[in-house]
Amino acid sequence: MATMTPLPEGYRPVDVPAARRDELLLVDGWAFPGSPTPEQAKDWPLPLSWDRARGVEAEDGELVAVHASYPFTRFPVPGGRTAVSGLTWVGVHPAHRRRGLLRTMIEEHFTRSLARGEAVSALFAAEPAIYGRFGFGLAAMDLHLTIPRGAALRDVPGSADLRLRIEHLDAERHGPVVAALHGAVDRPGWATRQSAELQAASLHDPDLYREGAESARIAVVERDGVPVGYARFRRKGDWAPAGPRGVVRVRDVVAADPAVAHRLWSVLLDLDLMATVEVGNLPVDDALLRMLVDPRAALPRLGDNIWVRLLDVPAALAARRYAAPVDVVLEVADALLPANTGRWHLVGGPGGATVTATDAPADLALDVRELGAAYLGGVSLAALATAGQVTELTPGSLAPAAVAFGWHQAPVCGWVF
Repeated sequence: MATMTPLPEGYRPVDVPAARRDELLLVDGWAFPGSPTPEQAKDWPLPLSWDRARGVEAEDGELVAVHASYPFTRFPVPGGRTAVSGLTWVGVHPAHRRRGLLRTMIEEHFTRSLARGEAVSALFAAEPAIYGRFGFGLAAMDLHLTIPRGAALRDVPGSADLRLRIEHLDAERHGPVVAALHGAVDRPGWATRQSAELQAASLHDPDLYREGAESARIAVVERDGVPVGYARFRRKGDWAPAGPRGVVRVRDVVAADPAVAHRLWSVLLDLDLMATVEVGNLPVDDALLRMLVDPRAALPRLGDNIWVRLLDVPAALAARRYAAPVDVVLEVADALLPANTGRWHLVGGPGGATVTATDAPADLALDVRELGAAYLGGVSLAALATAGQVTELTPGSLAPAAVAFGWHQAPVCGWVF
């Protein structure tokens, strides 16, 4: 159970049901300038599961802070899947900041998530400096590319044999294809939009978010009549004295195998009247970077992706698999969830793991923040040690633990929640 900091006098925690949708949108607009107003979003499907939306009221009944979470019941972790609480829609009205409302909401989120059996929480950080102090660790980076039109790709056998259709994105027709293919990805960190609310919101295409570009398009690749990959994108036309300078903005690409990925990118990189292709939220080991003949021309840039917080350390560590045999005692510090503080004996490997409390001497010491950073296998315990964030107490214990915590796929979440 989380340490619960009481709200200041005059504030109270409340549920935020769908009937308070407009109030929630107002708070969100104050916290994130440019968010849609209640009037703009009156016909939009919101992605929230309302039974997981909470807020803080002032004494006069005004809603002044909100937070919610998404139910990721099959969240991929190295070698397995587990229940994860996706923290989202966190905002405080600027007139009520610096009063501890955020801290209380985060602590409540921890308590409610644990009560639902969610041993892990994850989020995207609007401001990275905020969430580290609550025990979230940066667990994945992502790749952003700006690729010139016509960029050459290395050949992949079978690509030319696949059928590809390009159509206007239609929620009824394409929603099941997107959901099935997106949900089949088994990469650590790859949160799937499981709820009906999330799926509906992801297929909604309001003018407000197009920024002058066309409505959403989808390219679907089929093998023997069966969809095996898709890419969602939109084009924005532009002209210069030298000719067309349009931009293709790729939202997401899902491919069952290298031939499918090659087929999709062959088309996306060669659309008429376009000059560049922009894509983000790719894993750092994405196939496209290896297919490009000249990856330097794609102007690769790294960004921070998903942040992870272990709420129940033994349950979370037992839910994933390990790349190599591991037998290590971890001394974990957790200022907000005291039940996690202590020594945990982790014994595991590719086939599973057990985690038990122990009084044995610790091999490695670290904060729960660093354990979250390493949890998806994309951040090395050894790298954290070089930054002074993991301490090797037993000589020789760091290297094998770092290998075991690693994974053969780089983690990423392909959409921002």
